[in-house]
Amino acid sequence: MADKINFNAELRERTGKGGAREARRNDMVPAVLYGGGGDPVTLNLKKNEVIRAINSGHFLTSTADLTHNGKKQLVIPQAIQMHPVTDMPLHVDLYRVKASQIISVEVPVHFENEEESPGIKRGGTVNVVRHAVELHVRADGIPEYLTADLTGLDIGDNVKISDITLPEGAEPTITDRDFTIASIVGGITAEDEEGDEEETDAEDVEAINQSDEEDGEGEGESEEGDEESKD
Repeated sequence: MADKINFNAELRERTGKGGAREARRNDMVPAVLYGGGGDPVTLNLKKNEVIRAINSGHFLTSTADLTHNGKKQLVIPQAIQMHPVTDMPLHVDLYRVKASQIISVEVPVHFENEEESPGIKRGGTVNVVRHAVELHVRADGIPEYLTADLTGLDIGDNVKISDITLPEGAEPTITDRDFTIASIVGGITAEDEEGDEEETDAEDVEAINQSDEEDGEGEGESEEGDEESKD
């Protein structure tokens, strides 16, 4: 399981653009806390904690502990705004949740045992259809990632959602079909390329021979026509 994300928050008394700019000057990231039946609350988060959470790789796919005045509450990051030039965090939206609450979240898919796939050994590749799957899952049971096992898969085989083990109580938001996560597709091997070259060479030779025959027939007709003209 991934390390828990923690935010130490301060209430932001001054709202609007002026308050947000002031927070950033003080190495804080302005944030708003929504949901849970409560009113929206404007906060400041520590910039280094937000950057650490982003670098964890699961910022938007896991819950976090939000601490204020020694009291913790469970939240999930909903959105983050980044500076287009510096790539630094500018604003964060957080949402209150309960541990037992069912929420929708996208979970990344990791592929393993590629070396055990006959199709990949024969030059095939993994064609990823979905890099992440959206799940209905308890807030306290969000997996860091889902695992797709490629063992035994040959060219033309697929990994379906039914092939992936989900956490207890979790289910995909798409329930009307057994959708595809990835497939093994064929690649061009050295033998295929050599065969294509041989086929191309044969076609070229045939085209040249046909062209020579047509030229020969044309020359014969021309000579006969010349003889008739002389007669």
